[in-house]
Amino acid sequence: MDKQELGAFLRSRRERLAPQDVGLPSGPRRRTPGLRREEAAVLAHISTEYYIRLEQGRAPRPSGEVLAGIASALRLTDRETDHLHVLAGTARTPDRRHQREVRPSILALLERLPQTAGLVVSATFEVLAWNGLAAALMEDFAAVPREERNLARLAFLGKRGTGHTMYGVSDASEFRHNVVRELRATAARYPADPDVTGLVDELREGSPDFARLWERHDVKAAPTLTKTFHHPVVGEITVTCDNLALTDSDQRLVLYSAPLGSPDAEALALLNVLGTEVIDYQL
Repeated sequence: MDKQELGAFLRSRRERLAPQDVGLPSGPRRRTPGLRREEAAVLAHISTEYYIRLEQGRAPRPSGEVLAGIASALRLTDRETDHLHVLAGTARTPDRRHQREVRPSILALLERLPQTAGLVVSATFEVLAWNGLAAALMEDFAAVPREERNLARLAFLGKRGTGHTMYGVSDASEFRHNVVRELRATAARYPADPDVTGLVDELREGSPDFARLWERHDVKAAPTLTKTFHHPVVGEITVTCDNLALTDSDQRLVLYSAPLGSPDAEALALLNVLGTEVIDYQL
């Protein structure tokens, strides 16, 4: 049970709710945002004293029934409820480090997708595997050190010694928000993994934007359905983005494709021919 993180998460979820959101009168002007602690306790059917101790990180581990009441009171999403159980120590949290090895069948699948750019990303946003079209669309990942293949680090800190950030994508700001949400959940699943904690510490220290978003304690990431790359050679390419969870390894298979016969599909086909040597992002 991570008492301090649990308390901070509960406080952040309580403060985002207005009284009218849960059917309570707004009453006189409030000095602090969101619900009062006693209101959250009443809605969760627990004592105010116990709820206060939970937020202060002084309470013993809550039961599943208590957590269900709190999740309902604070209007938590399914993803946020899962995160609540992880923080409370009532979910199965892996003791191991997050996995970086990609199973052979997924590697073979990437190579069988000539018209689709595909890559596998770890729980910490490290690019673990990719096919030729993904390298042509983004960068030659084989030519850069492992730490520079981390999309979270790239999104918030950029590439060392250059102005290179996120391959000219149209949704860079939204992607950064999703990175923080996903890393917040990853840190809860792997609290003892030095790769996870080290990355979070590095980003909090090196990026004020990351530090600000981290303090929001958000864990629900919005799906990205399309993405536009501003490629230095073929120009704008708008692709469909399919993000598939590889649940056995806690990794994601990300696929970028375009409708057959469309200008975007033709641009991807051209990239497949040109390969990686033409890329020179300066964005």
